[in-house]
Amino acid sequence: MGHTVLEMTGIKKSFAGIYALSGIDFSLELGEVHALLGENGAGKSTLIKVLGGIYRPDEGRIRIDGKEVKITSVPEARANGIGIIHQEIVLVPYLTVAQNLFLGREIKRHGTVDMKETVRRAEEMIARLGVNISATAVVEDLTIAQQQMVEIVKAVSFNGRIIVMDEPTSSLSNEEVEQLFRIIATLKEQQVSIIYISHRMEEIFRISDRVTVIRDGAYVGTKVTAETSPNELVAMMVGRDLQSFYARDFADLSHAEVALEVKGLTSEGTFEDVSFQVHKGEILGFAGLVGAGRSEIMESIFGARTWQRGEILLNGKKVVFKNPMQAIKAGIAMVPEDRKKQGLVLVNSVSFNLTLASLRFYMSGIAISEKKRNEVIDHYFKELNIKAASPQIEVGSLSGGNQQKVVLGKWLATKPDILILDEPTRGVDVNAKFEIYTAMNELAKQGIAIIMVSSELPEIINMCDNVCVVREGRLVGKLGKDELSQEAVMRYAAGGVE
Repeated sequence: MGHTVLEMTGIKKSFAGIYALSGIDFSLELGEVHALLGENGAGKSTLIKVLGGIYRPDEGRIRIDGKEVKITSVPEARANGIGIIHQEIVLVPYLTVAQNLFLGREIKRHGTVDMKETVRRAEEMIARLGVNISATAVVEDLTIAQQQMVEIVKAVSFNGRIIVMDEPTSSLSNEEVEQLFRIIATLKEQQVSIIYISHRMEEIFRISDRVTVIRDGAYVGTKVTAETSPNELVAMMVGRDLQSFYARDFADLSHAEVALEVKGLTSEGTFEDVSFQVHKGEILGFAGLVGAGRSEIMESIFGARTWQRGEILLNGKKVVFKNPMQAIKAGIAMVPEDRKKQGLVLVNSVSFNLTLASLRFYMSGIAISEKKRNEVIDHYFKELNIKAASPQIEVGSLSGGNQQKVVLGKWLATKPDILILDEPTRGVDVNAKFEIYTAMNELAKQGIAIIMVSSELPEIINMCDNVCVVREGRLVGKLGKDELSQEAVMRYAAGGVE
């Protein structure tokens, strides 16, 4: 390739004597998109924090434009043209876009901030990247995608020549992803180099020039994207071939009992006239664009959202849940879309979270039977292969995939008949996905009815018996296993079929 702008060699970093990075090599060319791939906990974030001046490496060298540099702070990283866009947005929500762009380096005139000049320069910076955002807009009024664009503009504004994007599309709709990709193309034309971290293979193969894989803190290898395949990269990530990534044993459901039936369910202004059935042992998929109303339908079934018309029948009997506790007692469990806000108490332990929803099973009078509780904790800790030093460790310290497995275990401990999974593999690595798919397959074989809401069409197609497609709050299509394809689902989701 051309000019090497960044070279990291032999980077080592340990915490309490345990190596998080054990000799990582990484290079970046001028105007290149270089994907960084690895399971959650592989060391990607640690490597980026070393580059960004948040951590100091124990060993190794960093060269920029061939010259060795020491990066010991975030300002030093910025001075070397490095900008990092973290997965969690770090803008000040109540300030304007312009104020955020110049935070800490305000433009002053006669000792006070010159807002007119600040806005003018901000507008110039925004226009340079072709972003359609007002410099005077308050950040909290912007969408997540727009806030991410502001982060990119800010990173480039520090003369950023090396931009790191950490899972930038995890909360974006398809249309917003396309907008992000257009900006990445613009940055490449301007000779900006990008390190792109993502678990989504289709994105990596679409926009990256090379891929570097790390595993367990060690460098595995670098591939030219056009000369490799998803299967090869997965094997590099997990250290073995995943023979059947989508672990599903499809069964004949023609005589299976209906576990849940929804008739004409309507929540005014959100979704309308939704009807479907899910059978025992079936995995029913719910597909559609972000914002179509899928999550709201599930929350209504679970008693977490009000609705005005329609019926919900559980094993043939009409039910009305006024709150989630009533749904849980009736045998429904729901893994929510946002595990950090809705699924876990992050400051508490794995064991606390695993049994939080099922404490009634371990009660003896007003006391908790620690023996029964510990048996459940041990069972799901091992059954779901939760990677943690012990069940007593704080759940917030685990990788995203392991946090998701804790949420799944928490709800399985309630012994549900119906399991609703809302984006169950969002933001988790390929190995954790495989383990979640395997667990879903086993649950379906046990006769549990599963509803899976997902924006990832490959998992919808490979894991589901039937699929409902939602568009703008209406159920617009139902597809059987033999009708399923990405094209068929997207035609319904985007309005190509009426």
